[in-house]
Amino acid sequence: MIDFLVIGGGIAGTSAAARLAPLGKTCLLERETALGYHASGRSAALFESNYGLASTVALSKASADFHATAHGGFLSPRGLMFVAGKNKQAAFATACEHFNASPITVETAQDMVPILNLESVGQVAYHEAAYDIDTDRQIQCFARDVRDNGGSVLTGQTVSAITRTDHGWRVTANGETYETRMVFNAAGAWVDPIAMMAGIAPLGFTPLRRSMARIPAPGGHDLSKWPMMLDIEETWYAKPDAGSLLVSPAEEDHMEPFDAWADDMVLAEGLSRYQDYVTEEVTRLEASWAGLRTFSPDRNLVLGPSVDDPSFFWVAGQGGYGFQSAPAASQLVADIVQGRASELDAETLAALDPQRFA
Repeated sequence: MIDFLVIGGGIAGTSAAARLAPLGKTCLLERETALGYHASGRSAALFESNYGLASTVALSKASADFHATAHGGFLSPRGLMFVAGKNKQAAFATACEHFNASPITVETAQDMVPILNLESVGQVAYHEAAYDIDTDRQIQCFARDVRDNGGSVLTGQTVSAITRTDHGWRVTANGETYETRMVFNAAGAWVDPIAMMAGIAPLGFTPLRRSMARIPAPGGHDLSKWPMMLDIEETWYAKPDAGSLLVSPAEEDHMEPFDAWADDMVLAEGLSRYQDYVTEEVTRLEASWAGLRTFSPDRNLVLGPSVDDPSFFWVAGQGGYGFQSAPAASQLVADIVQGRASELDAETLAALDPQRFA
């Protein structure tokens, strides 16, 4: 008998399994042949603790120490630059307040990012406390924690049946049967289908596509010290990555759960919006891809036991905040399982609790 069976090997599932493994026999099942294949593997990989709803910010701030120190730390300096067009003063002021960003002159901004077009850029702000996350190493560290505590991490496992038993659940994957006391649903865009397979009412999660293009370093510049750039209305963002520049149209297009790919027209429109703010023309793509950022109806994460059955546990709705919130979110999962008081405040706990959809 397994104590905790986690379905889903993205950052949500691997971090939850890592926290659960010291508490009992744990098994993680991932459908793909590698961990972090879908949304987690297509993340912008930025830690900015002020980004998201209040409950997400609380999780991110509670995760900061883990990101900085666990396993030698997963963060490296990046910085975040907010770019506003002409006559966007109100939106710019709101973004500065929300992200605790300081306005800087457009000339200073151009010193940092030489391709900024001063004819179209009206205002700029900068927030230093934004960091790259080594996402692959973090997932692998969590997976290693599972194994080091006697648990198992199995990839290439397609769950085909989940049945309630007298002692918990019977889960079938690839013809194998797993008996477990508790099921943890961390299946990303597939969390509602997994719930329905178990006879649990779905909560109405919405997978939203987010596309990304990798372009060569604009103008041949060294991008290593450039900050991530974000349009204050979030119609595009750009982030240095391994000598190239990632540019996203920042779209949120509703999709059914599937292995997402970028829409060429959406990507072209986003690149056009980005290009309005820079002097270097985009002439070719090195690669493009997309991921599904999955949100609950109120866009808060869902962390806790189902109202239908407390032995079916939601670890869902990470949206675009999975990595930055995972250390504290997974700790909350373990706290609930142990019946231990969480360090998060009551308002945050209520915003994350599946009971809000009862």
